[in-house]
Amino acid sequence: MTGWCEDGVEQQAYLTRFLLDYTVVPLIGTTFLRGILPTRDAVRVVIGADGTEAPGGSVAYEIPLVDDDGEAVTAPLVLGWARTLSARAPARTDASVLGITLVRVDTSAVEPAPPEGPDKVLRVLRTLAWPAVDAAPSPALCGFLITGESSMRLYLSVEGAGGLIAADVCLTGATTALLAALPTLVRERERWGVTDDPHCVHAVDLTDW
Repeated sequence: MTGWCEDGVEQQAYLTRFLLDYTVVPLIGTTFLRGILPTRDAVRVVIGADGTEAPGGSVAYEIPLVDDDGEAVTAPLVLGWARTLSARAPARTDASVLGITLVRVDTSAVEPAPPEGPDKVLRVLRTLAWPAVDAAPSPALCGFLITGESSMRLYLSVEGAGGLIAADVCLTGATTALLAALPTLVRERERWGVTDDPHCVHAVDLTDW
């Protein structure tokens, strides 16, 4: 998880921002985005049926961050691949991460699905609601995983951490206060705990905050 460069963090944050809506807008049928797991060289798109909580019933598709020409992949392309993969039966694999079936994708063998109506609506709304700004959010949200009916793990880029910090949060209670305090809480080194999650260097438990 160490050795992340600024460009890698920015690309993961960009992909996460673009794909967030598909936690509530289906990729296809009743299949939704359940998480985005960031790695240095790839993004792991976690998909599952409506109401699925990781790891049960979810599949993580690992998509390289650069194409065969060495160019950074775009979020619409990742969405198209994820939608195509969602329509197929998952490939057989013994690989897993965090208990989730892990499928490494050869993007040259997958035709991305074309944009659908909701994609075009979301593009217009995003452009108007989230205009481009010079100052990026800090800490940057580089991924997430829905871990329960009212809980999730956030992957945040924290300066000086040497990698991403995972923050486990509860979606009930004083959520507004938690979000306001989150940038400070994840920077408090005494909260950084040991973790076996390969997508981060430390984890912070804020579920009881």
